[in-house]
Amino acid sequence: MAALQYLESLRNDHPELSDWYTTLADLYQRKLWHQLSLKLEQFVALAVFQAGDTLIQLYHNFITDFETKINLLKLAHFAVIVSRQYSEKDAAIGYLEGVAEKLQNTKETRIEEPILYIKLQISLFKLEQGDQKECKKLLEQGNATIDSMTDVDPSVYASYYWVSSQYHKTRQEFAEFYKSALLYLAYISVDSLSESFKLDLAFDLSLSALLGDNVYNFGELLAHPIIKSLVGTQVEWLYHILEAFNTGDLVRYQELCRVHQAALSAQPALLQNEKKLLEKINILCLMEIIFSRPAEDRTIPLSAIAERTKLSVEDVEHLLMKSLSVHLIEGIIDQVEGTVHVSWVQPRVLGIPQIKSLRDRLDNWVDKVHTALLSVEAETPDLVSS
Repeated sequence: MAALQYLESLRNDHPELSDWYTTLADLYQRKLWHQLSLKLEQFVALAVFQAGDTLIQLYHNFITDFETKINLLKLAHFAVIVSRQYSEKDAAIGYLEGVAEKLQNTKETRIEEPILYIKLQISLFKLEQGDQKECKKLLEQGNATIDSMTDVDPSVYASYYWVSSQYHKTRQEFAEFYKSALLYLAYISVDSLSESFKLDLAFDLSLSALLGDNVYNFGELLAHPIIKSLVGTQVEWLYHILEAFNTGDLVRYQELCRVHQAALSAQPALLQNEKKLLEKINILCLMEIIFSRPAEDRTIPLSAIAERTKLSVEDVEHLLMKSLSVHLIEGIIDQVEGTVHVSWVQPRVLGIPQIKSLRDRLDNWVDKVHTALLSVEAETPDLVSS
């Protein structure tokens, strides 16, 4: 059989992988398609096959012999991996379109998933060719398909959000990239990613969090394991800037900007949005001021905010109006009294220092309750004993 002959030729080319070929041939001859697909999944991930066109040859000379007998989503996974070995994007797209057509012709149930998975890879290739319009069209179709399905496989969600993130990255739509990239991470295992990939993604996520409109919750990103990829690298400064933003520490931010001026200068997006970044950290400083005060003491003098943010009272009013407009807080500014009364603050993910602050406030409240109880017992012993 041609498929077995091909495996034998591979054995001759890579004798060090002889056991792999023996296992693949055995599973193929016994028609154990599920087990064969699982073994192939491990096989195509071997480092020796990551360059050249070996996987393309493997698909055409071996996998095609039984491709519709294995799980069709697994087939789509293999097809996408193989497509990345084509040197020309048009050839890769043509190959994937051929696989999608085969899937369509199987008339099997739930073929939407594998076909969508393949189309999402096609949309990524289109984006890499500079065809944003076609990429957007395929993404919109993909979103509609996902909405119409139930029990969607995590790999399909991950592919959709990855392509979406890359589309927004190309267009420098920072907030949209940030949202899509975090959703992508929700559907994959971070441990499965290479160190270089994690570092690049952590860097892009950090920049998009800083520059994204209406992205004010840095706790979620700092709590994610991928962000630790920045630590111990030449871009660790970015991690510390995120920490400064998360706590609204304006002094720390300005110090980091001074120390790492050369690195910051190498990032045009940060330089172009310097005023926007300063406004954002001032808003986060305001949030921290509010958060640090007890709920019963949320009437804050504008002068106190001005002192912390190093802004004029007039600029503080502008800062408050901005915070109100993006619904980070609810409250009333009293220009006559020179105060702001805050009735609500947008919930956010807290870091360890903020949680410790909450604990200290709770301990203080418990002490007050205990003192009040002792006072009541001392003043009304008969009432308490009864």
